[in-house]
Amino acid sequence: MAQDNVRIARSLYDHWNERQFDKIADLVAADGEIVIVGSDTHFHGPAGAVEFSQMWADGFPDGRVEIDNVVASGDHVVLQFTGEGTQTGPLKSPVGEIPPTGRSMSLKLCDVHEIRDGKIRSVQTYFDSASMLMQLGVLPEAAVAAKA
Repeated sequence: MAQDNVRIARSLYDHWNERQFDKIADLVAADGEIVIVGSDTHFHGPAGAVEFSQMWADGFPDGRVEIDNVVASGDHVVLQFTGEGTQTGPLKSPVGEIPPTGRSMSLKLCDVHEIRDGKIRSVQTYFDSASMLMQLGVLPEAAVAAKA
């Protein structure tokens, strides 16, 4: 069972790399949810999974993710991964759209999946948004360092 859940979770990232958003939608339960934990942004059901995936692909058309580590237990699969790309498109964010910066980034992320009956029920995604914004040149490093 846990290995089936790992296969399902891994396929979500493979499909994103291939920009096969219809296949991502097929993985998500009708009542499934993706939550960006830091901003408490929610995406609901298969359509929400496509919206979430498209948001990142629009901002980073050359973006790729690579899974670094997987831990599974029962209905839960945790994936640590690295996302890389150049922001050549607009990126939607909770505070508005970030125009293309032309800058590249490499970001460590962690997703916690709950998978039951062969469908993704929830994904909680964690990442350092300040690091992302600094790499994109949107949040100056000096301002962050001064507050530390």
